[in-house]
Amino acid sequence: MFQFKVIQKDDACHARVGELSTPHGTVDTPIFMAVGTLGAVKAMTPAQLREAGVSMVLGNTYHLMLRPSAERVAKQGGLHRFMGWDGPILTDSGGFQVFSLATMSKKTRKGVRFQSHVDGSTHWLDPERSMEVQALLGSDIVMAFDDCASYPISHKSTRESMELTHEWADRSLAAFKGDRQALFGIVQGGLYPELRRESAETLRAKPFFGLAIGGLSVGEPKDAMYRILKFTAALLPEEKPRYLMGVGTPADLVNGVSAGIDMFDCVMPTRNARNAHAFTSAGPVSIKQAAYKDDARPLDPACACYVCRTFSRAYLHHLYKAREILSPVLMTFHNLAYYQRLMKDARAAIRAGRFAELKARVLQAYQEMDIDTVPEAA
Repeated sequence: MFQFKVIQKDDACHARVGELSTPHGTVDTPIFMAVGTLGAVKAMTPAQLREAGVSMVLGNTYHLMLRPSAERVAKQGGLHRFMGWDGPILTDSGGFQVFSLATMSKKTRKGVRFQSHVDGSTHWLDPERSMEVQALLGSDIVMAFDDCASYPISHKSTRESMELTHEWADRSLAAFKGDRQALFGIVQGGLYPELRRESAETLRAKPFFGLAIGGLSVGEPKDAMYRILKFTAALLPEEKPRYLMGVGTPADLVNGVSAGIDMFDCVMPTRNARNAHAFTSAGPVSIKQAAYKDDARPLDPACACYVCRTFSRAYLHHLYKAREILSPVLMTFHNLAYYQRLMKDARAAIRAGRFAELKARVLQAYQEMDIDTVPEAA
């Protein structure tokens, strides 16, 4: 039912092409998953997602347990049927939301008691409840409940957080039913290489289907993030899918692929779209700028998506300035199409032995550093 296999590796780096099979279909990796936190990718219908090239989406345990509730989703036949999406779904465990809403929560070793950001009501989330909610949602890939350390944070506090993540990983495994779902563990350890090594070695010994790298892109410097990413990815099992959580820019994606990452998600293409920020093959474009009000060119001349085939920059500029609902729809469509094409191009480049050329073009367009030039972690 679930299977992951590596099809081809790049000779010059750790990039690889694979296939991830789930009960709702097989997807090619490396893959970028569109974020649908509340059971919807903002501004997009499932049909539009498919047209943009999206093959897998992400939902969130924390948000869906608050509204409409996992029990209500289950009564509607599960998240796939509820949101009208027939492809694979991955659900986050809720651990990151506990971290990001720390002022509204109280954490103990048993779990987290928190106030809803929606109505102030009190709720409890722990590994057992996270597994229960994700089972009710019926997602294909389930994430273990983890503790995400902040930045900056001391070595002592990072170790305590990592050890709690390991304890919660065991509890997640014990509570996981495994019925048409696959469970991923999450490697933590902050920016401390020795803790990342310990976390990776601890979790790779447990029966997780795949492993994720968590706790990055939480405010740390980009070079530090790349250093730890490169170090940690090399510690993960070759035969299991590797998931970098919540990262990031086009440069982050190609750098992550170079490090051997198979799966990505980030709100950036959808969130930025709502602020008139587009990702293109030539670099970022802020369509709200007056320079585009008479620009007849497509958003990205190298893009063949519906938006770039149909509309001008001038029209997209007008929609944003006029506050038309169509503005975030079209901008989101393009950004997701760009991210999907980037992953498709990465897979093709790896197969052709030319991934380094693709990575160099993306890094130049976005003026970002190359992960392979960042010094190794100690």
